[in-house]
Parts: sequence; structure tokens; C-alpha cells
Amino acid sequence: MLPFKIDLSGKTAVVTGGGGVLCGAMAEALAACDANVAVLSRKLENAVTVADRITAAGGSARPYACDVTDRDSIESANAAIETEYGPCDILINGAGGNAPSGTASVEVMQPEHLQPADGVRTFYELEPEGIEFVFDVNFKGTVAATQVFTRSMAERQSGCVVNISSMSAFTPLTKVGAYSAAKGAVNNFTKWLAVHLAELNIRVNAIAPGFFLTRQNEALLTNPDGTYSPRGNTIVGQTPMKRMGRADELIGCLLWLVSDEAASFVTGTVIPVDGGFNAFGGV
Repeated sequence: MLPFKIDLSGKTAVVTGGGGVLCGAMAEALAACDANVAVLSRKLENAVTVADRITAAGGSARPYACDVTDRDSIESANAAIETEYGPCDILINGAGGNAPSGTASVEVMQPEHLQPADGVRTFYELEPEGIEFVFDVNFKGTVAATQVFTRSMAERQSGCVVNISSMSAFTPLTKVGAYSAAKGAVNNFTKWLAVHLAELNIRVNAIAPGFFLTRQNEALLTNPDGTYSPRGNTIVGQTPMKRMGRADELIGCLLWLVSDEAASFVTGTVIPVDGGFNAFGGV
């Protein structure tokens, strides 16, 4: 159910990471506003699932396999989309993720952790390949997809980009140092690109979701019985609204940002949608 509807008829919206829970909901919302939606996912079957849901509801969507860490894959997807739907008008950079080998297993390192132990990964055991993957999919993938999909926007001097950031970009969360740094880079890039493209009439903003259950984090934040894990409880305890978000609660912000009428003078912003998490000092 849309919180409100805007007119995106005739526009082509490209959603990377569109096979996921949050960006899948975004793709559905854009289609409900009559955009032609290209649902991109590294795993084609995930994109197919979302595109099928959209078409079953009467919307226009097509699935595309796209790995944002592979420039040729992005170029191939763009060529197919331009042939089938026309050039991109709205780009949602939602592809992202984390890697266990780039993530610490302890929140705070203790002296005893200097001695190697099975199952314990501190800063010193983070693997270069894991860190590289996290930066590739979150930051470099956002840059590469933007270079490819906004080129036609620049030529037409019209379009908008919405990057998907994270709470980790503001205050790094424990354990996920590489992910936090990569999302921090997304925030900085959003502001830089907004200035760079401002005179071409391309708006660039970002949404920073708070905590929403997705396929990637469900096992970390919940127990098998559906109750919150210790980390999940810590998050809810630091969220003034005392709960996690629902995917549909991102839609109002998304539709505002992609509306040329409602947000025509909005660019270079990073907007938390987080139940107050980023505003709370802990006391």
C-alpha cells in the first residue's frame, strides 16, 4: 500500500539489488507509480521473483542479471534496458552486502585476543579479500553503476539518483568495520556527485535505513523462534521507537526523493529512516 502516489509514467527506473527485501519493495512502489522498472540482481532468480510480483499486480517490470562489481555486467544490463524500456531516468543504487572474512567476531578486542583462537576474528585477522569484496559491492559498485546508468541522464540533462546508505555510515557499528567504512564512502560520494552533476539537472541523494530485517541480517538479529537475538535487542534498545522498521516504511522517503515536483531543490542529502536511532545518544 503506497503512502501516496506520484506520477512516474513513461519513466524508466533501474533498481540494483532489486531482488532483495528492501529494494524489492522499492521496485514495487516505483512500478505502482507507473514507472517501467528494471529489477537488477546478481542472482537472476531473485530479480525474477520481484518482477513477477510487479507484473502480477499490473505493473511493468523486467528482471536482469547484474553484478555491480563487474563493469561488463553493468554495461550489458544497461544496453538491454535501453533497448526494452529506454534510457534510465531514476537510478536506485541498492546493491550491497557484507562478507564474514571482512567482519570481526568480537565487538571489542581484549588482550587475550592477541593469541589466535578458533572462531575469533579481530581487526588483525580481517582478510584483505573480504575487505576488498565489501568495498567493491557497496562503494565501487555504486560508483560504477552510476557511471553507466547516468550517462544518458547527463546527455538529456534530467534524472535522479538515490543511493542506499546505512546507519553504519554515521556511527560505525561494532564488528562491521569494512562495511561501515564502505557505507561512509557512499555518503561522501553522494554529496560529491550531487555537486558535480548539479548543473546538469541530475539530483543525487541517499536514504540511510535504520534496522530492517532482511535475508542478510535475519540470522544475526533474530533467534530461530523469531525473538530478537542479543544484538537485535541492543539495536531495539537504542532505537527510540523501540522496534525495527518495515520495508514499506522506506517508501514515502523514496517517492519524495524521486519526484521532480516534490524534491526539485533537494540534492546532496543523506536521509535517515531509522526510528530515531541516529538521533539517540544512548542516555
